[in-house]
Amino acid sequence: MNAPWHWEYHRYDPKTERLVESLCTLGNGRFATRGSAPENDADEVHYPATYLGGCYDRLTSVVAGRKISNEDMVRLPDWTALRYRCLPDDAEPGDWLTPDHPTLRHFRVSLDLRSGTLTRRMLFHDAEGRRLGVTHTRLVHIGDPYLAAQRTVLSAYGWQGRIQIEAVLEGAVANTGVDRYRALAGRHLVEHQAGVEGEGIAWLSCNTATSRLRIGLAVRTSARPLTPVGRACTSTTARQTFILPIRRAEPAVVVKTAALFTSLDRPWEDPVKSSIAHARHAPEFPALLQSHKATWQRVWSEGELKTPGETGRVLRLHAFHVLQTLSPHTAELDVGVPARGLHGEAYRGHVFWDELFVLPYLGLHFPETARALLMYRHRRLPAARNAARAVGARGAMFPWQSGGSGTEETQRLHLNPRSGRWLPDHSRLQHHVGSAIAWNVCQYGLASGDTGFMHGPGAELLLHIADFWASVAKWDADLARYRIRGVVGPDEYHDAYPDTATPGIDDNAYTNVTAAWVLARALDLYRELPASRGPELLAQLGLAADDLGHWEDISHRMYVPFHRGVISQFHGYGDLAELDWDKYRARYHDIRRLDRILEAEGDTPNRYKASKQADTLMLGFLFRPAQLTRLFTRLGYGFDDELWARTTAYYLRRTCHGSTLSSLVHGWVLARQMGPDAWRYCENALLSDITDAQGGTTGEGIHLGAMAGTLDLVERGIAGLDPGSDGLHIDPVPLSQIPRSAFSISYLGHRDVRIWFRPGRLGIRVPPSPLGPVALVLPGDRRERVGAGEERWFRLPMG
Repeated sequence: MNAPWHWEYHRYDPKTERLVESLCTLGNGRFATRGSAPENDADEVHYPATYLGGCYDRLTSVVAGRKISNEDMVRLPDWTALRYRCLPDDAEPGDWLTPDHPTLRHFRVSLDLRSGTLTRRMLFHDAEGRRLGVTHTRLVHIGDPYLAAQRTVLSAYGWQGRIQIEAVLEGAVANTGVDRYRALAGRHLVEHQAGVEGEGIAWLSCNTATSRLRIGLAVRTSARPLTPVGRACTSTTARQTFILPIRRAEPAVVVKTAALFTSLDRPWEDPVKSSIAHARHAPEFPALLQSHKATWQRVWSEGELKTPGETGRVLRLHAFHVLQTLSPHTAELDVGVPARGLHGEAYRGHVFWDELFVLPYLGLHFPETARALLMYRHRRLPAARNAARAVGARGAMFPWQSGGSGTEETQRLHLNPRSGRWLPDHSRLQHHVGSAIAWNVCQYGLASGDTGFMHGPGAELLLHIADFWASVAKWDADLARYRIRGVVGPDEYHDAYPDTATPGIDDNAYTNVTAAWVLARALDLYRELPASRGPELLAQLGLAADDLGHWEDISHRMYVPFHRGVISQFHGYGDLAELDWDKYRARYHDIRRLDRILEAEGDTPNRYKASKQADTLMLGFLFRPAQLTRLFTRLGYGFDDELWARTTAYYLRRTCHGSTLSSLVHGWVLARQMGPDAWRYCENALLSDITDAQGGTTGEGIHLGAMAGTLDLVERGIAGLDPGSDGLHIDPVPLSQIPRSAFSISYLGHRDVRIWFRPGRLGIRVPPSPLGPVALVLPGDRRERVGAGEERWFRLPMG
C-alpha cells in the first residue's frame, strides 16, 4: 500500500467499490474510463463508464411538477466489458465469474502512477478445488488520445479445460451514476448501430439526443490461442464469443483495443470509419504499453511534484488525476475544467470556478494547457455578454455552471437527500466566477510572459469582466461608496437574508474586493496595450476613454463591510444569530452539510453566522498579505496582520467545511499564521478524496479543484512561489511535515526550470537557452538572477 508509485486495494468491498473506481480512473486528457471491473454491468455497486471532454447533451425532466432542462456530460458506450466462465473437461459449465462471486478468494487492484496502468488481480477457488487466476491490465493511451486497451490473462491451477469468453461493446448505457439524479432523464445516446467486422473488430455508432454529436467506437478483440469466434449484434450491442483452451502454464489471453472518435474531432472524418481503421492498425498490446509508458515518463518530468513520505505519495496521486483530466492533449480541445474530472457524473460534468485552484499549477507546468482552458472561456465570451445584457448589465457575466455552450447551466432546483424536498437553487448568483477567470488570466500572463494572449484574448476577457463589475456597482450616497447587491459568495449557505423572499445578499466582501481588483488590473493592462489595441477594445465594449475614469473611481471606493473589528462576510452578517455548534455536533456528529440538516429541521443557515466553506478568507488564497494591504489601502481601509489574524480566527470558528476546498484554503491561509499547527487543515485537504471525507461523493467523481489545489498549496502556498511582474517571488513557509520538495516549472518561456527546497536552502537550475536570466525576488526583497545554463543555491530564513 505504501509503494511510492502505486495505489493499491487488497480486499474487495462492495461498499467502497465506487470509490475505487473513481480513484483508479484512467484518462489521457481527451477521454477517461473509470477503474471498474470489466465483469460487471452498472448496478448499485459497480459503475463502468467512459467520458469524453466536451461531450455534453441536454434532456428535459419533470421535477416537482416543473419541466427542468439539464445539460450533462454524457456517459459513453462501455468498451471494457468482458465475461468469462470455466468449461472443465469433466464438468458442466461454471457460472459467469465476477468479483461478487462466492468463489473469490484473493483480490487486488493496483494503480501504477508511473506507467498510467490499472491492474486487477483475482483468484477464484471452487468447491472442486479448481483455481482460476484472472489479471486485467488496462491503459488509456496518454500518447495516442484516441486509443485504450485492456489485456486479460486467465490462468488455470490444478485443472485444465476451456474458457468461454464474451467480449462486449455495450451501447445501451445511461447517466445513472448519481443517486439524486436518477429520477431525471439520463438516456443521452440514441440511434445506435452495431456490427462486427473481420479481424475481430466490433463497432458501434450512436448520436447524442439533442446536441447531435456523432460517436464512433471500435474494439479489436484478439485471443490467444486463436479459436473460432461467435458473434451476435443488436442495435445497441456487439458481442463476440471465444472458446479458449486453458491448462497449467498455458494461460488464455484476451486483448481489447479500443478506438474512440466523435464529430468533435478536428479534422472531421466519419467517426465510425475512423474508429474502425484506428483500432485495426493499432499496435499490439506490448508495443502500446511501451509507448504509453514512455509518454508518461515525459509528462511526469514536467508535472511531478516531489515531496517525501506519504504526503508525497498522495500528491503524486493528485497530480496523476489532474494530468489525466487536463493533459497536453487538452490543449487541442474546446473544454473547460470539469469540477469532478472525467471521473463521474456529479455536478453533471460542469465547469465551475474550480479552475481557480487548477490553473496555477497548470500554468507553471503545462502553459499550453492552461492557455487552452482560458480560451474555453474566451470562446464563450459572447454568451457571457448576452447574459449580462439579459440582467441589464454591461460587459460579460460568466455563468456559475458552464457546459458546452457557455450559457448558465445551474439547476433551478436541487434535492436535499436528507428531507427529500426539491428546493430553489440560487447559486447562479455567484458572479465572483468572473473574478476567478480574470485572476487566472493575470496569473497565466505573469507565469508565461505570453504577451500575444494578454493583449488579445486575455485583454478581452479582463476588460469585459471589469465592465460588468463597473455596471453593477452602484453608488450609495450615504456610505459614499460603491456597492454590489444581490449576489451569493463562495460560502453558498447564505443565499438570502432571513425572512425575505428575494434571493441574494449585499456586499459580499470577497466579491467586492475582487471586483475592485479586477477593475484596477484591467486599467493596468489597458495602459500596457499597443496604441491601436486600446481603442479597438473600447469600441468593442461600447465605451469611451472617459468611462475608464469611472472604473478608476470604483476601484478606489468599493464598499467593504466590517463588524466587531473583522471583515464582514457580507453587509449584515454581524446581525445574524450565533449557531449552537456544540448542540449540532452532538446531535449529528458530521455537520459538514449543515444546510441540509437545518432545512430538514425546517430551518435555514441564512439565519446564522455559519459558513459552508472559506469565503472572506478566500482573499488570503488569492493575495499574499502585502498584496492585501495594498488592495485595502487603495480602497481607503486600514489593513494589517492583526486585522487579518482576527478575521481568520473569527471565521475559522464559524465554518463547517462542507466543501473539499474549505480545508485547502484554511490550510493555505493558516500556514503563514500558525505554521505547523495549520497542518491538520492541509492534511484534511490531502486526504479528502482518498478517504471519501464527504461521505460517498468521491465515487461520483474526484474533486479536481481540491486535488490540484494541494499541489498548488505546496508550490505557491508553502514554497511561496509567486510569478510577479518583477520576477519569480519565492517566500517559503517552513513546515516540518514537508521538509523538502522539488519540481520543475515553465517560467517566461524557460522550460524545465528545476527548483529544490531544503531546510534553509533553495536551489534553482535554469536550462541552457537563448532566453535571458530568470529574475528572483527572495525574502527580504533580495534580488537575484540565475542565467540560462546556470545552477545556484541560496540561503533562506528558517522561520
